[in-house]
Amino acid sequence: MPKKALKKRSEPVGQSEITKRLSYFQERKEQIIQTIRQLVEIESPSDNKKAVDQLGALLAGRFESLGGHAKFHRVANFGDHLQVDFAGASGGKPVLLLGHLDTVYPIGTLSTMPCRVANGRLWGPGAFDMKSGIAFMLHAIEALRAWHEDTLPRPVTILLVSDEEVGSDTSRLITENLAKKSAAVLVLEPSHGPKGAVKTARKGIGEYVLKVTGKAAHSGLDFEKGQSAILELARQIIAISKLIDLERGLTLNVGTIKGGTRVNVIPAEASAVLDVRIARKQDAAGIDRKLRSLKPFNRQCKLEISGGMNRPPMERSPTVAALYKKAAAIAKQSGWKLEEASVGGGSDGNFTAGLGIPSLDGLGGVGEGAHATHESILISELPRRVALLAELIASI
Repeated sequence: MPKKALKKRSEPVGQSEITKRLSYFQERKEQIIQTIRQLVEIESPSDNKKAVDQLGALLAGRFESLGGHAKFHRVANFGDHLQVDFAGASGGKPVLLLGHLDTVYPIGTLSTMPCRVANGRLWGPGAFDMKSGIAFMLHAIEALRAWHEDTLPRPVTILLVSDEEVGSDTSRLITENLAKKSAAVLVLEPSHGPKGAVKTARKGIGEYVLKVTGKAAHSGLDFEKGQSAILELARQIIAISKLIDLERGLTLNVGTIKGGTRVNVIPAEASAVLDVRIARKQDAAGIDRKLRSLKPFNRQCKLEISGGMNRPPMERSPTVAALYKKAAAIAKQSGWKLEEASVGGGSDGNFTAGLGIPSLDGLGGVGEGAHATHESILISELPRRVALLAELIASI
């Protein structure tokens, strides 16, 4: 690769220079496609440590070939988290590029959902969420080194965790510690919608389990002696639904319920799992208090609630808005409009934004079908997404 393909500079570049850099990636679009295919064809479900570690090892090697120093944060029950540090010519705080290695698809999914290119898209499990985003990191770093004489204009840290799809329990502290040391966080999760909007707000997520204990009895012989846990749970679900406040972006969903043993037995136990979403950090304590204050309608039944908030919301703070404004200006200089969106799902960007670190999410692929059989990305969008990432890294 040429060492001086473009003029060396670390400050934001002008329109003609950005156009050249976009052309640089357009000429390398096939290489980007091949990288994404390579990553998709290494299946990496969250619950398969060996598979995730295989992907991590491959990526560690590729990043080290670009001058990075790779290290793994060892984890017993999940894949090891990969951190790669790059020195920069300018010194100062690094930019943190954040993503995840794991997918929701079990080993063997490729047999029924093969990675393929068709109809202007690249299809395959994890292509959209979020192996295209990882590929963008690789190609942006590679380009920045080519443009800056085999170094980067600034320090960069990459963190690819192995448990994002299952809650980030083992990686959250690592993510937050690295974010605190960073000037900004760029999250390479998928973009939003057909226009590829970046995400400037995400809802916070909580999960609670409500358990009801009643009293078993024969439903024919001793009906009046029983205390139905299922009936009590049904009443509680109606009460919980009244806590929903759509105007505040606060929702509660009873996603699963279970209870009882046999049809002719008054059920002594029942439980429900609740998904809670909040748009405002200040609502976390309030909804937690209300759920823990639930009282039984039938005083012969007992309630027990466990769980809590897992991710704080990513709110559109002034620092988030400023980072979006910078990204939108870069996109505009190369001839396209970068939109922003607020979404209900969460990511590890929730953690970094919750700390007050400037964070911009949704910088990954443009496509659809995350976690579904039609998961795919638009090939035509690849060059400008990588160009945007490269210029953001250099100009923050």
